[in-house]
Amino acid sequence: MRLARRFLAPLATAVLLASLPALAEEPVCAPVSKVPLERHLRQLSLDLLGRPPTHEEYQAARAKGQVTVEDVRALMDKEEFYARVRAYHRALLWSNVSNSVFNNGNSRLSGAGSATDALSLRGNSSRPLRGANGVTCDNAIAQDVCTARQDTHVDPPLPSTAAACAAERYDERGVPMPVSWDYDTNFYTCTRLDRDASGAAIPGVTSCETAIANKPSLDSIRYFCDMRLVGSTLVPHECKPRTATLAAVVDAADNNRVVAYADASTRLDRCSLKLTQKRTGGVEIKGSYEPQRGCVQREGYVTRPAPFWNAGGADVKVCAIEAQTRLANPWTLEPCTTARFNGDRSCGCGEGMRRCEAPNGSTHTARIEAINEEPELIAESVVRRDEPYFNILTTRRSFVNGPLSALYHDPQQAVGVLSVTAPAPPEVVPDIPYAQVDTWKEYVRDAEHAGVLTTPSFLYRFPTQRARVNQFYAAFLCKSFAPPDNARQPAAEDACNRENNLARRCGCNYCHATIEPTGAHWGRYAERAALFLHPEQFPRYDPKCRDCALSGNTSCGGECGQYVMQAYDGDGANSLGLLKTYLYRTADEEKNIESGPALLAQRMLQTGDLERCAVRRVWQEFLGRPMSAEEQRMYLQPLADDFARDGHRFKALIERVVMSDAYRRID
Repeated sequence: MRLARRFLAPLATAVLLASLPALAEEPVCAPVSKVPLERHLRQLSLDLLGRPPTHEEYQAARAKGQVTVEDVRALMDKEEFYARVRAYHRALLWSNVSNSVFNNGNSRLSGAGSATDALSLRGNSSRPLRGANGVTCDNAIAQDVCTARQDTHVDPPLPSTAAACAAERYDERGVPMPVSWDYDTNFYTCTRLDRDASGAAIPGVTSCETAIANKPSLDSIRYFCDMRLVGSTLVPHECKPRTATLAAVVDAADNNRVVAYADASTRLDRCSLKLTQKRTGGVEIKGSYEPQRGCVQREGYVTRPAPFWNAGGADVKVCAIEAQTRLANPWTLEPCTTARFNGDRSCGCGEGMRRCEAPNGSTHTARIEAINEEPELIAESVVRRDEPYFNILTTRRSFVNGPLSALYHDPQQAVGVLSVTAPAPPEVVPDIPYAQVDTWKEYVRDAEHAGVLTTPSFLYRFPTQRARVNQFYAAFLCKSFAPPDNARQPAAEDACNRENNLARRCGCNYCHATIEPTGAHWGRYAERAALFLHPEQFPRYDPKCRDCALSGNTSCGGECGQYVMQAYDGDGANSLGLLKTYLYRTADEEKNIESGPALLAQRMLQTGDLERCAVRRVWQEFLGRPMSAEEQRMYLQPLADDFARDGHRFKALIERVVMSDAYRRID
């Protein structure tokens, strides 16, 4: 199968490149004849550009009577060729992190921001904010204007002054309070009071007051009469607990009205505008608000400038909780800059709604697509400039577009979804408006970076040190990890089987004696994230983490997640407070940690394996099959040597392959 056909089937290409057995030695039929001129040109055009030759290109080739090296070079100067280069590296690097970045949607907004549909968090986040999943704020009541009330039959009269209004709608430190409430239908069954038993409308019953006036006995359940939206109209309902064992609790001092439903173990109090607060040791924690059990308690809406993904657009309607911009809970001082923000009533989405995602998920999609594209652009830039090909493993040069620029400039974006360290200081990363997804600008990353090997795409797609080693060996050395055929496992009772260091554990050490020290090159990059563990912030050893571990406090306030906090063997016991990546390391492996992936690439260049693997991959890409044993004997080392003499220029390697006799023959 030729390159062009595989480019027209990208999935097949990805599978082909990802499969190491495809590079195994396989016999092929002997070549029998040269490809005619027109077919040779067609092969080249399809393989290099992904399209057949034009009429003018056919005519030019016929006039010369052959396809020359200059013709091949001219094809490789066209933009279509660089699109093929990007596609080749997309398949080689598996640069698609869509399934590698977990996004639970808890920071994704719903709503249109319109007059009737305010932006709000309505998924799992709405439960700790308002009492139930799928709940938004009250779209009919402004948070800052006290002119409306939903349940006038039980709620206090509207404040008469601006100061009183502010005191009702916000607590002492500006956290928005509820403006309306409903009974949660997960706990209650609510029946309309404006209909009789046959379902016919009862004349004049449009509110709880008129329902009680029509039927005075309803006054006893006044507090459980709920004005609920039916369509766009508020309708009176009587709400009763779903649990049959809950009996009415009446207050004799309040005209024997029902104020709660309870049994021996459960109590559901009447809903109101008052929030409850979490307790620790029986003591309420001021500012740790949570909705009353069995109640949906909604704040009102406010109007704010358009969010960052639509900067410059019209003002939008936002629920008052989400409109907040705090960096910490004003009462407890817990941070609003971590994933916990969407469960804390005092936090909000931040300035410009930066902590939250657009309702259609477009912000997350744009970030993921940009992360996917970055390594392809690094590879393309190396090939386009005719630099040594293996610069793709060592260069600090990279590119950002609008979504990546915004992500790197603003650590609050994608909080709780992406864990990414900005590759350079803000003044170095190009400042590109978020909306400019097709504008890419070049910049130079910090010294720890190494080509595609430290991009968020590579780090997320291969989330552990071992996975990163495995992909490096597969993609760039054409090698896989497998124990030798004569490998033997010791007896089950052998202490070697209980060795925690896989580089020394019997059976495992066949592969891990190489994997573990090689993985150390990514030791300063967190696993399952794209965070660089800077030595100033994450020293090799942290005495605070050791002290927490010795006292049994393994969480240590969430500050020691990257450190050894539990001992599973003698080495672990002696390593409490040690950065995890340093556990079981030799002195040489510690040098690998500090030098990073660039050192690995430099070492592999000295073995010749990088050149030979590049030859094999380009051969397979353009001939549609791996080298046979005979072809490896004839072509592999000569092409690898030529590749090195040509300064490891990728286009020069492709040129030699497509001008070879093997390429120009029909198999």
